[in-house]
Amino acid sequence: MSIGHTLLGLLESGPRHGYDLKRAFDEKFGHDRPLHYGQVYSTMSRLLKNGLVEVDGIETGGGPERKRYAITDAGVTDVERWLATPEKPEEYLQSTLYTKVVLALLTHRDAADVLDTQRAEHLRSMRILTDRKRKGDLADQLICDHALFHLEADLRWLELTAARLDKLREAVAR
Repeated sequence: MSIGHTLLGLLESGPRHGYDLKRAFDEKFGHDRPLHYGQVYSTMSRLLKNGLVEVDGIETGGGPERKRYAITDAGVTDVERWLATPEKPEEYLQSTLYTKVVLALLTHRDAADVLDTQRAEHLRSMRILTDRKRKGDLADQLICDHALFHLEADLRWLELTAARLDKLREAVAR
């Protein structure tokens, strides 16, 4: 995820302080990985330097100064370009799990155990996500569906690999 683009997009609804941006980000996107304040302010500093935001006002009070940021026309254009650019699909061609299975076979360990252990972990994770999805709002349901679909694909791969372990063992032994 591009944090800079996400913060820019949040600014399109109107100027905000760094604290407000962090809170909005965490509420909408950071359930599992909230932003650190330092990350917000370093990102805003970079966006300011690049002309994508401007300081809309500075408030002084009992504490440190609070800058209010606003998106510039260049920032709006940058968000539009980012939203229109497709993400590269993750092909998982360098899967750690695949590496573990092959290494287990190469070292004469039980690759089926590796697959069984991973299957159990995937199922555990799917139960947690399913419970979260059931209790969550629509946004949470959608992000859980995304993760669940990926885990389901992994489970299919685990089953396929388990069915082909003998052939894979022969192939890697050559």
